[in-house]
Amino acid sequence: MKTEILYGIHPVFEALKADRRDFFELYIAKDKTSKRLGGIIALAESKRIPVRRIKYAQIKSIAGSDLHQGIAASASPYPLVELNDIVDRPGLNDNGHFLLLLDNILDPHNLGAIIRTGLCVGIDGVIIPKDRSAPPTPAVSRTSAGALEHIFLSRVTNLVNTIKALKKKKLWIAGMDRVAKKSVFSCDFSDSMAIVIGGEEKGIRPLVKKHCDLLISIPQKGQVNSLNASVASAVVMYEAFRQRVSK
Repeated sequence: MKTEILYGIHPVFEALKADRRDFFELYIAKDKTSKRLGGIIALAESKRIPVRRIKYAQIKSIAGSDLHQGIAASASPYPLVELNDIVDRPGLNDNGHFLLLLDNILDPHNLGAIIRTGLCVGIDGVIIPKDRSAPPTPAVSRTSAGALEHIFLSRVTNLVNTIKALKKKKLWIAGMDRVAKKSVFSCDFSDSMAIVIGGEEKGIRPLVKKHCDLLISIPQKGQVNSLNASVASAVVMYEAFRQRVSK
């Protein structure tokens, strides 16, 4: 069976809480003790997951990272879902679905940050292409502070075909484009909606952009040309969240 090594307090704890992965073994540094680690150990033991106390350097070797915080876990791979598993579920609120489509997000840190914000605003699901995207690795789980473990994420072969399928499900598709004339603050996000966010360098690919129902931008002043992708996504997601909560 394939396995991944999760590392860091939040990713391991959130994965245990989410209960979407199989855990095979938990590794704790011998010289590390804290209330948070104690809580994780207790949760793992309640699930009958073996807990091993090993040297700090061994955890670094197992995790392949210095950012392990004295904890790692051997677990099954991240549980991707099919597109239909997202769109055929009821929306998380009365406004219908609220989805994120990510195009050209290649940096795992950006992906993790976007997913973390998405979970906070109640995103129903995140959709990424199999190509031109960072995959949902343990590094992404760590950057997302474990939010990845709770989000529904689907990897699709063709983002344009996915947009067409979402339109058939009565979702509006809004693409982020820094030169678009329509502001995010004048866009109506209150119905079933999917927001397409592109990478920092190339943005949304032209063919994907062509199939969006509308293009929107974030008003800016100053000399910097564009916001970081994760910051831009947070702005638009929270504007959508504000409208949807108000409605």
